[in-house]
Amino acid sequence: MHQNDHLNHNHHIPVLLEHVLAYLDPKAGETYLDLTGGYGGHASAILDKTGNPSGAILVDRDSNAIAELTAKFAGQGTRIKQADFYTASRELAEQGSKFDLILADLGVSSPHLNQASRGFSIIQDGPLDMRMDQTQTLTAEIMVNTYAEDELAALIKRYGEEPKSRQIASLIVQNRPFHTTTQLAQVVKKAWPGHSKVHPATRTFQALRIAVNDELELLRKSLPIWIENLLAPGGRIAIISFHSLEDRIVKEALKQASGDRYDATLQLLTKKPVVGDENEIVFNPRARSAKLRAALKQK
Repeated sequence: MHQNDHLNHNHHIPVLLEHVLAYLDPKAGETYLDLTGGYGGHASAILDKTGNPSGAILVDRDSNAIAELTAKFAGQGTRIKQADFYTASRELAEQGSKFDLILADLGVSSPHLNQASRGFSIIQDGPLDMRMDQTQTLTAEIMVNTYAEDELAALIKRYGEEPKSRQIASLIVQNRPFHTTTQLAQVVKKAWPGHSKVHPATRTFQALRIAVNDELELLRKSLPIWIENLLAPGGRIAIISFHSLEDRIVKEALKQASGDRYDATLQLLTKKPVVGDENEIVFNPRARSAKLRAALKQK
């Protein structure tokens, strides 16, 4: 099977799409900022409702996604921007841009996970890469082969919430160098003998991916810009996260900007995070861990 074949058959299904449309509630003529444009699934559905493709900006840090978005929205006046969402947010805020609708889907899209050459997959053998932005120099391979044992243990514990982080870091240091994803997955597995439903290296891979791409830091720095600078009065923001660390950061930021204070800028639309229903989880396994939070900017 060629890489492209399974890219097509497992194309990125936009997660929690119905909920996103319900909370963002796009109306004709509204402007839209998609901070994680991906393969354009959410954007297509939203622009169908706004009918305002030239009032939309789609951002992604990944060159494959940018190529897809450029092809998909060609000739519609939609701006496509290659950058991580923090860099893009800062630039847009400096330009004084405001949007009625803002969406950030923080998941890694399926084509990344399915393409062995990108190094996100535990099951498919590929280089230990994990970069979303392929122009950056830091890769997972550099991390696992050069970081000190303490540093690896701390990173796997913090970003992977992995109870056996010390043992795993020790195994990594004893068995390096590593060049492929399956080599690493096999060694990490030794810390967890016996069977488990989820691959025992999942948390370690998550930790490396978050660290390589500086995901939590970018999110922490971006949220205030989205809420205070980029969201227009009366505008709606929706954020989809995929693990508890991200969700905690989103929850905190939304909570701080809302609440019963006279200077509250947001009204929460979701009291607790919205998750996929059983049908969606069967249809789209990525929906299993997805959590959506949404808010409305006061006028």
